[in-house]
Amino acid sequence: MAQDAIQKTFGRRFSIGRRTFIKSAVAMGASLTLPRTVSTAALPSKGGQLRIGLTGAATTNTLDPATFDDAFMRVLGYSLRNNLTEIAPDQQLVGELAESWSSSDGAKRWVFKLRDGVEFHNGKTLDAEDVAASINHHRGEGTKSGAKAIVAEIEDIKRDGKTDVVITLKSGNADFPYLLSDYHLPIMPAKDGKPDWQSGVGTAGYELVAFEPGVRAQVKRTADYWKADRALVDEALLIALSDPASRSSSLITGEVDAINRCDLKTAEQLSQTPGMRVEEATGYEHYTAPMLADVAPFDKNNVRLAIKHAIDREQLLKFIVRGRGTIGNDHPISPNHRFHAANIPQHSYDPDRARFLLKKAGHEGLKLELNTADAPFSGAVDAAIIIKEHAAKAGIEIDIRRQPNDGYWSNVWTKVPWCIARWGGRPTEDWMFSQGYSALSPWNDSHWKNERFEKLLTEARVETDDPKRAEMYEEMQRLVHDQSGAIVFLFANWVYALSDKVQHADSVSPVWDLDGNKIVERWWLRS
Repeated sequence: MAQDAIQKTFGRRFSIGRRTFIKSAVAMGASLTLPRTVSTAALPSKGGQLRIGLTGAATTNTLDPATFDDAFMRVLGYSLRNNLTEIAPDQQLVGELAESWSSSDGAKRWVFKLRDGVEFHNGKTLDAEDVAASINHHRGEGTKSGAKAIVAEIEDIKRDGKTDVVITLKSGNADFPYLLSDYHLPIMPAKDGKPDWQSGVGTAGYELVAFEPGVRAQVKRTADYWKADRALVDEALLIALSDPASRSSSLITGEVDAINRCDLKTAEQLSQTPGMRVEEATGYEHYTAPMLADVAPFDKNNVRLAIKHAIDREQLLKFIVRGRGTIGNDHPISPNHRFHAANIPQHSYDPDRARFLLKKAGHEGLKLELNTADAPFSGAVDAAIIIKEHAAKAGIEIDIRRQPNDGYWSNVWTKVPWCIARWGGRPTEDWMFSQGYSALSPWNDSHWKNERFEKLLTEARVETDDPKRAEMYEEMQRLVHDQSGAIVFLFANWVYALSDKVQHADSVSPVWDLDGNKIVERWWLRS
């Protein structure tokens, strides 16, 4: 009966084995324990320095996880700190600092039991106060945390002794344990009721040695990491390489051992270079061009729809990702998601339709500025050029404004009326919609607000009937597709390049690139 309820609530994609038994807590409030599994697909070895060339670093970066926004800080953050939960490479949810959890009251009340004896790098033993302080760090009216929409549903956090944390939600959420794996929500040591994020101290396998924002970071393995099968390299050096050509060149010359977001123009060349290999994983990443729906002329939906029809997605798929992905349909739920609505009509390239909609909106001869840089993804500047060329056939004149890579996410994204962007995606529909499209989220990058969408977002979280939940998420996808300022033109595979001496298990997480951004903890160097 328990397993039937689990399957009914979460379906095939998030199904699990009998040992893990995770979803019974969601469906029925039962207690569970989550053992870690060790891969036997490869024979790992310890030692060496792993050097990684990464995108997304900025001189404005800090060690405050509330501000993390791209690969460089995510990789660094996961090297230093652990979360309560973790999405494993096989996409099963497992306990990280939480040894077990249970739910009750329609998934409104959650109790997380912490692992015993886990220590921070400074010798402090992990306890419930650290968890409460770390999560509360993202709460409050003034918060600008990327996890604001996640923690907004929390009504109360209480400590029940040293090892139990009780979290009460405003309404039930069947996916809540998944959300606690978010990279904004690591656990940090509490100091006077506040988390000490400035030091970088955490419970993960590596301690911070050096951090130069926008330039580099260095970590070294801590003694006696509580995950015996992880943190195998002696140290890791993270190098900021925003330019795709620089990343490829640094790998070829041996300055780094691995790079993320491989330049697809040179991927084939890299794959044929002795001692190198290129890998890819199909995940949830999508390339976007958000329009601020509260800024003219994007405040008119017919203008937004016209621009969506003025984009040739086939050309973008062909030239930007070299076919390594699928065409997007202006909502963020990928074909990999459980409740993907495949029957929504595709926004196709139709210049005549775009002209008609612009005339209807009173904006014939529309002139726009599209902001871009190399920061969002390799080929982002080329994508803007392709969009410009094809939009011209619809009577839309676009001026491309190239922005600095440094500070792109803090100074351009969500700030300018129209820009090129990228989302890593999230593994559940609620998580993706909550962070990217809810009116409560600071990461709602089109500033779109819709009362019906917000109502459905709340209702779908607690719905356990599959057909009803599917209907809700389909309507939400349609609302975003038809009305929001989001242009989701591609779902792109994660493509990265490695030296042959870099090794990993057969199963690699598709949630983010480089094994869910946990390359430092999970990968090793061939001895």
